[in-house]
Amino acid sequence: MTSLPTRALGRQGLRVSAIGLGCMGMSDFYGDAAARTDAQGIAALHRAIELGVTLFDTADVYGPFTNEALVGRATSDRRDRVVLATKFGIVRDPAFPERRGANGRPEYVRACCEASLTRLKTDYIDLYYLHRIDKAVPIEDTIGAMADLVAEGKVRYIGMSEAGPANLRRAAAVHPISALQSEWSMWTRDWEPDAFPVARELGIGIVPYSPLGRGFLTGRFAAIEEIPEGDYRRTSPRFQAEHFDANRRLADVVVAMAGAKGCTPAQLALAWVLSRGADVVPIPGTTSLSRLEENLGAVDVALSARELARLETLIPADAASGERYPGGMRALVDRAG
Repeated sequence: MTSLPTRALGRQGLRVSAIGLGCMGMSDFYGDAAARTDAQGIAALHRAIELGVTLFDTADVYGPFTNEALVGRATSDRRDRVVLATKFGIVRDPAFPERRGANGRPEYVRACCEASLTRLKTDYIDLYYLHRIDKAVPIEDTIGAMADLVAEGKVRYIGMSEAGPANLRRAAAVHPISALQSEWSMWTRDWEPDAFPVARELGIGIVPYSPLGRGFLTGRFAAIEEIPEGDYRRTSPRFQAEHFDANRRLADVVVAMAGAKGCTPAQLALAWVLSRGADVVPIPGTTSLSRLEENLGAVDVALSARELARLETLIPADAASGERYPGGMRALVDRAG
């Protein structure tokens, strides 16, 4: 692998490695919870830093709270080498963790930021995202509270996640937005017609999460039974029996093309995302050191115009079968045009 190149997110001066590291799965949602250890996550974080990764993505809702604490422990003694991105705004019901809500009230913004600073063992957050828009609170109020944190030096740059074009415009009128984090991969292209063009018009960088289709596009799953009990993907519509086989055919395309090209399916899928533009910084997640190095090797995979056209033919924008979220999480996505 060559040294990791860097890319700009937004026009405000934020520059990060071309591939970041999503840290969620180190503490929550993916894998076997009983087998998951903080030591694995910390080892992956330290190795990523050694390999040149600078962008590390977490959120208060991951755990909840435990993932930020893990990232803080792993990075506090090398803070000058990392760009810490965290998020607030999704609320989990303590009695029913699978339930989700959104809170964008200004007082909540400040309380969340102070708590995240403590867990991350830092006195500033590099990139602070509104995780989901609270439809009961004017976006101007939420972003205004985030702007106050920038003015106080507690936050350096502001981001939004899963935001539609109308709210992107309204938010950017209050304070510059540096990054839009949204799901984006060969099987999730929902935002290409509307939010991404607006983001680019406003100079907002794009940070795709789940760029490997939650692992599906790597070809690693032959059946849903291979996914551990308790793993979020057990509830994901695209992994269910009525959609699994149709989506498996998409993964087969990636696996076959990667084999012909001499790279891995994960590298091909990430190379596709990286090819979308110089303003795109995907954040695949892993706790495996070998998978980490494999993912970062995607910077050396160049897809030709012919290869990209073939992928477009075999996996068009609407190719995936099934919704990408169950109903509760789907309701939190901002589709306001």
